Amino acid sequence: MFVDRAKIYVKGGDGGNGIIAFRREKYVPMGGPAGGDGGRGGHVIFIADDNLATLMDFKYHRHFKAERGVHGQGKNMHGAAGEDMLVKVPVGTIIRDDDTGELIGDLVEVGQQAIVARGGRGGRGNARFSNSVNRAPSVSENGEPGEERYIRLELKLLADVGLVGFPNAGKSTFISRVSAARPKVADYPFTTLVPNLGVVQTKSRDAFVIADIPGLIAGAHEGTGLGHEFLRHIERTRLLIFVLDTAQTEGRDVIEDYETLRGELEHYRADLLERPWLVAANKMDLPEAAENLEHLQELFGDKVYPISAATGDGIEPLMDKAWELLQSLPREAVVISEEPVLRRFEEEEAFMINVVDGVYEVSGKRIEKLMAMTNFTTDEGLKRFQRTLEHMGLESQLRKMGIKEGDTVRISSMEFDYSE
Repeated sequence: MFVDRAKIYVKGGDGGNGIIAFRREKYVPMGGPAGGDGGRGGHVIFIADDNLATLMDFKYHRHFKAERGVHGQGKNMHGAAGEDMLVKVPVGTIIRDDDTGELIGDLVEVGQQAIVARGGRGGRGNARFSNSVNRAPSVSENGEPGEERYIRLELKLLADVGLVGFPNAGKSTFISRVSAARPKVADYPFTTLVPNLGVVQTKSRDAFVIADIPGLIAGAHEGTGLGHEFLRHIERTRLLIFVLDTAQTEGRDVIEDYETLRGELEHYRADLLERPWLVAANKMDLPEAAENLEHLQELFGDKVYPISAATGDGIEPLMDKAWELLQSLPREAVVISEEPVLRRFEEEEAFMINVVDGVYEVSGKRIEKLMAMTNFTTDEGLKRFQRTLEHMGLESQLRKMGIKEGDTVRISSMEFDYSE
């Protein structure tokens, strides 16, 4: 089954916890703190693989979670980092954040990688908190939670040549002639419901990829039929071949067919018409085609190649011309993203406060991260948490909002009673 869209959940591994430990050796009575740091959590990394041609695997496997980091140990032994999770996707896969629509990655080359969920950093052990004032700290950090989110995957085929035409124009028969692809062929509209890829080998033993895009109809750019599902697979082809029913076996005018196809491409994405193109005047084995071929040649000259997909006549010259054009077309010109992948630094807002039913609910990435990494099992850990909140300005902001003694403050999943 050809699947070209998927929504999945990814989570980076949590960081390992730092620990509280002290040297306890026979001849070192005051050994000092020796708690090691936790290891970094593993990343979830997507990698482009040319052995895949569909997102079918993500139809059944929708959750991906990397390994967490190992906790620190005594004697200043740091925990190992969690193993990264490598997930293979087809070349041509676009990755977006499902909530924001942000472009995370566009994998257009074999081996290209994108980190889609970062692992959390490891917590610090108590050896890291030792200073001239506190020589034996009893405080450590928990590991940072790994990044988690839902992402959308969208596959846009990477093919050198795209075949564009109405249903029953003969595209599937054509691709079966020029490659080893064996698409389903029958005499009714929309026999082809998914794109088919074929590899064409030239006389010089070179090869290029050709895509049979399912038949377009008028209004495809507005989503008529399965227009949007089909049209986006044309975006990354370097050369277009319009496959026309020159014999007009469906009762449509061949010139009008061509104009309609051009119009659908223009309405969907105008720059598609800037791509080099050829016309495959198909079904020349039928007597009705000869007169229509003359009209096509009058309009488009040497761009028109008379062929019969049914018999194979005329296909070789067309493929030779296609290869000739492809050699002069840089692949990079059409496989770039419609938008760059940027990573801008954004200052994280320390916290936000909302009063809900008398409860002061505090949220924000920085304060939630502080909560997750604080070890509340020790007095020093709790005191450090309180000092950090004070430095962040949370208490002064609560007072400005009118908080009173005994009111409830909720941060993440924990609740505190406010006290002066």
